[in-house]
Amino acid sequence: MSEQIDARIKELKAELESGQKAIENLEVQRTNIMYTLLRINGAIQVLEELVQEDSSDS
Repeated sequence: MSEQIDARIKELKAELESGQKAIENLEVQRTNIMYTLLRINGAIQVLEELVQEDSSDS
């Protein structure tokens, strides 16, 4: 019985470690996506300002 429990503990620890690594990877992906969205948002803002300047010059 003790061997079965020890084996199950090892399995669960491996699953826990795998899950923690998956969360870390997702957090990295989330951070990268947030930076990308910020850059896109900044580019949109600059382009909108250029359009406004061009409209006011006409």
